[in-house]
Amino acid sequence: MFPDFTLRYARLPAHFYEPFTPVPVAAPRLFAFNRPLAEELGFDVTAFDEAQATAWFSGNEVPPGAEPLAQAYAGHQFGGFNPRLGDGRAVLLGEVTDREGRLRDIQLKGAGRTPFSRGGDGRSPLGPVLREYLVSEAMHRLGVPTTRALAAVTSGERVFRGLPEPGAILTRVASSHIRVGTFQYFAARGDQEAVKTLADLVIERHYPSLREQEEGERYLALVAAVQARQIRLVAQWMGLGFIHGVMNTDNCSIAGETIDYGPCAFMEAYDPRTVFSSVDDGGRYAYRNQPWIAQWNLARLAETLLPLIDADQERGIARATELIQAFEPAYEAEWLAVFRAKLGLTTDEEGDRELVEALLEALHAGRADFTLSFRYLAEALEADSPALLELFENDAALRRWLPRWRERLTREGVDASVIAERIRAVNPLYIPRNHQVAAAIAAAEDDDFASFEALRQVLAEPFAAQPGRDAYARPAAPAERVFRTFCGT
Repeated sequence: MFPDFTLRYARLPAHFYEPFTPVPVAAPRLFAFNRPLAEELGFDVTAFDEAQATAWFSGNEVPPGAEPLAQAYAGHQFGGFNPRLGDGRAVLLGEVTDREGRLRDIQLKGAGRTPFSRGGDGRSPLGPVLREYLVSEAMHRLGVPTTRALAAVTSGERVFRGLPEPGAILTRVASSHIRVGTFQYFAARGDQEAVKTLADLVIERHYPSLREQEEGERYLALVAAVQARQIRLVAQWMGLGFIHGVMNTDNCSIAGETIDYGPCAFMEAYDPRTVFSSVDDGGRYAYRNQPWIAQWNLARLAETLLPLIDADQERGIARATELIQAFEPAYEAEWLAVFRAKLGLTTDEEGDRELVEALLEALHAGRADFTLSFRYLAEALEADSPALLELFENDAALRRWLPRWRERLTREGVDASVIAERIRAVNPLYIPRNHQVAAAIAAAEDDDFASFEALRQVLAEPFAAQPGRDAYARPAAPAERVFRTFCGT
């Protein structure tokens, strides 16, 4: 059933990883299998054998041709540098070539204590596995670059995070699991040969057009290419009200995908200071800070490549600094493009930024739901929409804003029906709301996966109204609100 592995990472020098065989679990049970993704990856799903799949996706058996390993990496965690992190509970089985010719990693998460576990058990509770499955697949359906969830298995064992919880293993798919922290691991050891090997691998795998450039230019161009993808990614997060929650450099993908869904969440009542992570006491990774943390992480990447960018250190620093400083205007342009689209705009005018910011201020003043406020603009093109107004505790600022927006739309030169369709095409009706994810987790911990399955189905079509599923679009009632999310490590 498994496609052939290519084992590119396993053929790197031995100090890039630690070989590690997943630790078997007591009584695995497959409760989620992503057939469309499996087909995309080249699995023979016509030969699907649930017992065999359960053995593979739990780590109880190693798939044919795999050479499992734990990747080495370092990272800045909440601003503090740790020179040796690595896969503490994740195991890379290898890479496969999907049906479109793209190389994709297949990784087990929660597969046991690796040499990088630093005293941890290498396992995952069921809750974080469900959260990552639901949110990562929702992000994919929302059009956001992301790792994917291929399968999820309960382990039949308990893990201890203060209290005993049911354990689980997630099978994750990514363009690669190379991070800013991977570069930092070797740079911190002064191993420039390894940094170059890694950079050349990233260029070959993710940015092949850069191979034609001269060597010094190539590595500066690599930073620029990674920066461009991070700018697009974070602008998309901001447009969806998504808060990653733990934007450490070891959670910053070189491929420009959203990776490591720990204490992540989607904001409901709009407030740019919103933080959900239980471990982010200082608000470092608050919603409003995400762009500038991305820029900070990219500066750390550039630091690792300075000797490759230019043999003259001062000149290399100057060139890299100029590039990183270009982040802000590029991000601002991308952010504005995202929010213009959310307002139904396709043309550019000088006052558009002010128009967007005025709406965000109205949302903040009215404590209005971020997702539905943008979605219900489609119903307020020509007259005030009761559904929109009801989202606001105080709608005075919104009532002042609506005529300005409608006047701006007259210069789009299209019918209101066209604009309404634009708005619904980019503003989802359904997102993985915290209380719904929490309810699905609570039920699954009692061995009831019906809520998980129902939510998974709804999130597969986030932009289309689904009859009978109105409850999935509604924000949490006061008693249902979830204000803290957790890593699960």
